[in-house]
Amino acid sequence: MTDNSALDPEDRKIVTLARSARARNGVPEGAAVRDETGRTYVAGTVALDSLKLSALRTAVAMAVASGAKSLEAAAVVTEAESPSAEDRAAVRDLGGPETPVLVAGPDGAVRTTVTAG
Repeated sequence: MTDNSALDPEDRKIVTLARSARARNGVPEGAAVRDETGRTYVAGTVALDSLKLSALRTAVAMAVASGAKSLEAAAVVTEAESPSAEDRAAVRDLGGPETPVLVAGPDGAVRTTVTAG
């Protein structure tokens, strides 16, 4: 487990945004990504009959739809131990293989950081 106070303030911000999205929407996961300009995109899990997206893939899609060219970092608040291969691939597609993905538990404490690679 990582001490969140040791995180860069911008990374702490995306973890907080991801946790808020999860709680506010009552969904299994919340995610946030930060693009190359510092803008953030926040999303929760999408679970419609016709469309199912994880929170992280939804946040990446929102960034792309808003014109982001790259990602600096991503965060996901989840019960899972790590992001799925599909989630990491979405982050990698926009941010590259070295893009950090912070994985936090429902309490907001960062458990691990992996790369999108």
